[in-house]
Amino acid sequence: MIKTGVLLVNLGTPDSPSVKDVRAYLAPFLMDRFVLDVPGWLRALLVYGIILPTRPKRSAHAYQSIWTEEGSPLMVHTMAFGKALSEMNPQYPMVVAMRYGNPGIEVGISELLAQGCDRLVVVPLYPQYAMSTVTTVTVMIREIVDRLKGDLPVHVMPPFYHQGVYQDALTASIQPYMGGVDYLLFSYHGIPVRHLKKTDPTHSHCQKVMNCCESPSPAHATCYRHQCIKTTQAVVSRLGLLDTQYGVSFQSRLGRDPWLEPYTEPTVKHLAQLGVKRLGVVCPAFVSDCLETLEEIGEEVREVFIQNGGESFTLIPCLNAQVGWVGAFSSLLNGYMGELPN
Repeated sequence: MIKTGVLLVNLGTPDSPSVKDVRAYLAPFLMDRFVLDVPGWLRALLVYGIILPTRPKRSAHAYQSIWTEEGSPLMVHTMAFGKALSEMNPQYPMVVAMRYGNPGIEVGISELLAQGCDRLVVVPLYPQYAMSTVTTVTVMIREIVDRLKGDLPVHVMPPFYHQGVYQDALTASIQPYMGGVDYLLFSYHGIPVRHLKKTDPTHSHCQKVMNCCESPSPAHATCYRHQCIKTTQAVVSRLGLLDTQYGVSFQSRLGRDPWLEPYTEPTVKHLAQLGVKRLGVVCPAFVSDCLETLEEIGEEVREVFIQNGGESFTLIPCLNAQVGWVGAFSSLLNGYMGELPN
């Protein structure tokens, strides 16, 4: 009988909010060719010559503002989710790993191999596909498995943005906050526009066809923007919102190249200036609250909204380890397991 191990992979976090640990975390993240997709020599110049000399200090200050007694929020929430999911599915040995930082992917795979697993199911904890999330995890997994146990069958669970149980769980997590907001903003993590073009298998659809995200195409299977739009539409339909009651934006832009628009901060500023008084923001690109939700949105963007006339700002928590979400994901996982060869 095949013994299947499950590796849950999230982005990662520094070991502490110190400048030293933040620098140690940022270096491999920024040097990832699927994150900063420029020639290696240029990437090294940008990262070690321009970014790392200054950014870790600013990022450390941001991490310090959200750090808890238990540690990094992303780590705390991901571990809680992994524990709850494992308890719900004791038939599968299950380990949490981070693409960057600790606990690392190689440690996680080694642990599952030590438990006698002879098949690996990798679960990137990202609802939508992007080369800077799903692809980098998949490539690293393959490299590590080839080194540790080259004949180990590996299956990567695909993004789940379109799955009804995920959409239901996301909607249920938002619903309790809707009574206190007049407008709901879906803020997704941004990516460079060039990433969309690189992951378009047709090389002729993304950013080249009018209304490309709404026009049917094989490109949608790897189109982050399309999947963000479909996530939003599914939730909006379930909440019964009018077009005037919600919007979509993209946060966390890095560098000067074109990224997905509209950007979150100017969008929030504009909404406040238009007279929106009670704003709710949800971040569906993340399943666990982290620096980008708690500090960037919960602190920086909140301040922009209030300074420009807004009165009430509600950051809606990520799914984290909510019971309904754990149950929903358990059904997704078991459905995927049922499709694998015996």
